[in-house]
Amino acid sequence: MGLREFIIRRILNSAILIFGAITFNFFIFRMMPGDPTTILIPLHADNPGMIEALRQLWGLNEPLHIQYILYLRNMLTFQFGNSFGEGFRPVIESLSVRLPNTLLLMGTAACITIIIGVVTGIAAASKRGTKSDMGMVTTALGFYSIPTFWLGMILILVFGFYLRVPGPTGELVGIFPYSGTISTPMFDDPLLNILDIGHHLVLPSITLAIVSYGGYMLVMRNNLIDVLTEDYIVTARAKGVDERSVLYKHAMRNAILPLVTMIAFTFGGLIGGATLTETVYNWYGVGRFIFDSVMAQNYPVLQAIFYILALTTVIANFIADLTYGFLDPRVRYN
Repeated sequence: MGLREFIIRRILNSAILIFGAITFNFFIFRMMPGDPTTILIPLHADNPGMIEALRQLWGLNEPLHIQYILYLRNMLTFQFGNSFGEGFRPVIESLSVRLPNTLLLMGTAACITIIIGVVTGIAAASKRGTKSDMGMVTTALGFYSIPTFWLGMILILVFGFYLRVPGPTGELVGIFPYSGTISTPMFDDPLLNILDIGHHLVLPSITLAIVSYGGYMLVMRNNLIDVLTEDYIVTARAKGVDERSVLYKHAMRNAILPLVTMIAFTFGGLIGGATLTETVYNWYGVGRFIFDSVMAQNYPVLQAIFYILALTTVIANFIADLTYGFLDPRVRYN
């Protein structure tokens, strides 16, 4: 099977996955107890006419298959309707305001995570079996098992209470929420906006990087150890190639390939944000939006976010499959 046939088959498979995610997203919210109309109308209000009007407006009085067809049309055209909160603001507008903040936070944290994970993984593999190797592995596993919200609160306590590190506008690190957005900055001075965003970005990104780098570190370490036992590595050493060249020019290029999938899924899931981290640090992003929507039973928002997250994850996986073929000539499309 050639590259063209492989791409066509992967597109079809991706379309099936997206269709399955959309269908699951439709039924899971309709299986939840309660009626969405009661969220907006107090339970003690005796106004069946208003409830029926809302059900008719939202199409909830239609048969389930009609609702499903309308839902498919809206999802595929990115018409997510209006949020139950924020004055019935369109969901797409709320997401467009919060999304840049989440992409900045998650993108920064992902880059830090990947760099630290790969570097420490290479260092641990090059010293396999030593105390340094065991120490780095133990540290990575320890950080990986720490609850994100707990680490976030500890960092806020240390830097915001004990050390009392001030920001560019005088507030303490992590104490006050960042209510501005990338698209609507809080200050007229561009430099002050950059400093303010960076000040609020430091602790959340560090929190995410600390608890996440262990996965990359362990995968990189184990892959590199396996590659270092291959015959071509033994041959390179027998020819007198120095250990640094063996490690970085021969072994690392093959050991890093399995990380492509991890990196693809990491960036594919950026749009979902980090619910716990954004909530702890009051970061005005999609993750915090998910938390607020769950607490308020804001189904249109949750439905839209889960759909977009599934869409980006499937696309990222598709890109990873194609990237494998370009990075490793041994891969055959079959």
